[in-house]
Amino acid sequence: MSATIADVAAARVPERSWRSEGRAVRVVWRRDLIRFVDDPRMILTWLLQPLLFLFILGPGLQSLSAGSTDGVDLTTFMFPGILCMALVYSAIFSAASLVWDRELGFMREMMVAPVSRWSIIVGKCLGGTTIAASQGVIVLALAGLVHVPYDPVLLIGILGLQLLIAFTVTAFGVMVATTIKQAQTFTSVVQMLVMPMVFLSGALYPVSGLPAWLGVLNRLNPLTYAVDPLRRLVFHHLDISEAAQRRLAPGVTWWGWRVPSLVEVGIVVALGLAMLAVAIVQFTRTE
Repeated sequence: MSATIADVAAARVPERSWRSEGRAVRVVWRRDLIRFVDDPRMILTWLLQPLLFLFILGPGLQSLSAGSTDGVDLTTFMFPGILCMALVYSAIFSAASLVWDRELGFMREMMVAPVSRWSIIVGKCLGGTTIAASQGVIVLALAGLVHVPYDPVLLIGILGLQLLIAFTVTAFGVMVATTIKQAQTFTSVVQMLVMPMVFLSGALYPVSGLPAWLGVLNRLNPLTYAVDPLRRLVFHHLDISEAAQRRLAPGVTWWGWRVPSLVEVGIVVALGLAMLAVAIVQFTRTE
């Protein structure tokens, strides 16, 4: 009888391997995608604010800004910034699922699984990246409405930048989420951080001719290095004057040196990897 009980109670915990960790990453990634697809209202909610800026604020301010855009429609100028804004909101609120899982107790079940905690964080980052990039594709599909051409080279370049930006912003959101235990606190902190970053990035206005103090904040803002390569890529495929290029897409300069787009992309990727590493370290120390 005792032998039978021992046989029933015995349990074997599988050894950790790269295969098991990869499977854990895939499960966390897939769970976030399923939850996202099953709630279409979430898709509309995350897109609402960027689309309001693009199709209501842009046309509303067009008459005031016509003299300073050198013939370029304001919505065309705003499009790269709005695209980046859509990625930011989607990625940040995808990362919020980490806080909800902790608050509802589901995170406790994942943390006792025989997998490393870094695989949970990586799965969350990949899930948020996929969700944000898919939201960006929806906005990108509207490019023709704001006079941005559906050029294959342009679309491929934008899609690549979208993935990198979505990854970095998701890593930022996950890094913040690992230090917060309540969803309401996360929402307040994110709003306090994200809104200034969006407005200081030049997503909604040209960064040429800014006051000195605002120019410094613009260059210290990580989101600036996500918006600028997107805008330069779009403007490179528009038939506009040199004056409009200089005024509306002047690029980011450091002490008179114009930062190349590849350097800006490198900054975005480096920040994303650094924040992912910080998130993993913080989550590993969580009890």
